[in-house]
Amino acid sequence: MTQPSIRPDVRALLDQMEAAGGKRAVDVPLEEARGMLHASKHLFDAPTGELAVIRDVAGGPCPMRLYDTSHYREEPRPVMVFYHGGGFVLGDIDTHEPLCAEIARLLDLPVVSVGYGLAPEHPFPAGVEDAIAAARWIAENPHLGGDATGLILTGDSAGGNLAIVTATALRDEPAVIPVLAQWLMYPAANPTKHHASLDRFGEGYLLSRESMDWFHECYAPNLGDWRYDPMLVDQKGLPPTLVVTAGLDPIRDQGRAYAAACAEAGVSVVYLECAGTIHGFMNLRKALPSAQADLERSAKYLRVMLENAR
Repeated sequence: MTQPSIRPDVRALLDQMEAAGGKRAVDVPLEEARGMLHASKHLFDAPTGELAVIRDVAGGPCPMRLYDTSHYREEPRPVMVFYHGGGFVLGDIDTHEPLCAEIARLLDLPVVSVGYGLAPEHPFPAGVEDAIAAARWIAENPHLGGDATGLILTGDSAGGNLAIVTATALRDEPAVIPVLAQWLMYPAANPTKHHASLDRFGEGYLLSRESMDWFHECYAPNLGDWRYDPMLVDQKGLPPTLVVTAGLDPIRDQGRAYAAACAEAGVSVVYLECAGTIHGFMNLRKALPSAQADLERSAKYLRVMLENAR
């Protein structure tokens, strides 16, 4: 099999990590693994930058934080609900703050980041229940979604899984405002099926098969529950969907399969595969300058999708 093409900045980062002999999350105690992800934000991600509004949101079913470019908007607008990645075990609002702030700037929209419960302290389906409850609460809150035109459900990796599951739940039992779109970044969209990308990129490309097995053990999902694998149910009736994957990602093919299932079900879908890059690149924009262009291109696709929906 020919070697896949790798971007120069991605190759440099992988070589740097290999030379440093860095530990993986699976190699250390849980709290140390979580601390490593926080440390990586400062090492590898872009700074949060300036924004008019960055504030914690009180009163919801779980911790949330609002990012917005404006203190006050005269016209109704969509609000984005963001679910962070980290295998349902790692990550939180803080680790994904630079990404959420940049999305708010690129789209000029409010972004609400959701701090759902993490495994193993809160195994499946606790995080799912938090994710769905948070979206409903945001839709009903007059200072967040209550005066909005609709929700945009967004997430990376495990957060992409939660975004899909929440969109499906709100399709079947709608919130007070509609879901206008999904934006899924390298989503764990079909975790019960073995895809070829796992074999090809399961070692040496940041996210490892062994780490994924550890996440699964901590999360302890019910494999027959669509709230873990949303491809166990029909995708018909879901909102317009943007799926963004990384070409060198062990879960790349899960995103491909989900985009295909959406198209087959008649869902308006755009599939964008970012060649030569790795899982998690949206949170590595300092180490991977090319990731900024990927993020900006994705935001442009979403903007067109929202304009068409309106």
